Amino acid sequence: MPSITQMLQPFSAVVVTGGSSGLGKSFVEHIAKLQPQLWFCNLSRRVPDINVSQLKLRHLPCDLEKSSEVARGAAEVLEFLRRDAPTGRVLLLNNSGYGSYGSFPAPSLEHQLGMMDLNMRAVVHLTGLLLPELKARGGAIVNVASTAAFQPTTYMATYGATKAFLLHWSLALNEELRHTNVRTLAVCPGPTATEFSKRAGLQFGAAPESISMTCDEVVEISLRALAKGRAMVVTGWKNKVMTALSARVPKPLAARGSALVLAKYRLKQAGAA
Repeated sequence: MPSITQMLQPFSAVVVTGGSSGLGKSFVEHIAKLQPQLWFCNLSRRVPDINVSQLKLRHLPCDLEKSSEVARGAAEVLEFLRRDAPTGRVLLLNNSGYGSYGSFPAPSLEHQLGMMDLNMRAVVHLTGLLLPELKARGGAIVNVASTAAFQPTTYMATYGATKAFLLHWSLALNEELRHTNVRTLAVCPGPTATEFSKRAGLQFGAAPESISMTCDEVVEISLRALAKGRAMVVTGWKNKVMTALSARVPKPLAARGSALVLAKYRLKQAGAA
């Protein structure tokens, strides 16, 4: 099995969504330290604040919840690749996404629909527009799903469903691409120390510390799985056990169980943004 550094050597560029914070930022930092010659292209609203010397980063301001913005961003990515990194494999990291906590449709129906647009439609749209370039040059697609994809997530109903879609879509796409020069990896992290919890309306550190992971830990595991040619990785052995068990529980019972667990994690109204 090649090391992460060896696996990255044929690549010339990394395209990441949501690279300004959380897992996306950690992916950029980790990969740039291993392969500083790589070009990075970030699509997100905010400019990443990344402390890596001589980082070759192009930021493309983009609201991925809007279809027109995705199309414009993809066109700019292709222009960037052909100008600054015209040869070599391309790594596409579909990382952007958010959730919400509460009884549907809280906090608002607009929020729920925006979540679906970002977590699902934007991934399919951007990947579809960039896939011909990846097929021509070779590359890989990493889709950040979640352990929430393995069971109904009461009080986070829409979020869990979007991640279930992303997981199954990613696995099916990987099979369709089996005889091409592109592969797909679905990453399924559990609770991770990012801004996700606050935006979703969950208490900081709401999940037990025993199952929480840092962004750097998730990124390291994800890149190792990519080097192994895996189609899916659940990060952390405790998360692996939990997802294996929850996937075997009848869905109505799993929904009831998630209600009992997630009911404890609501952000106090006084502290909500």
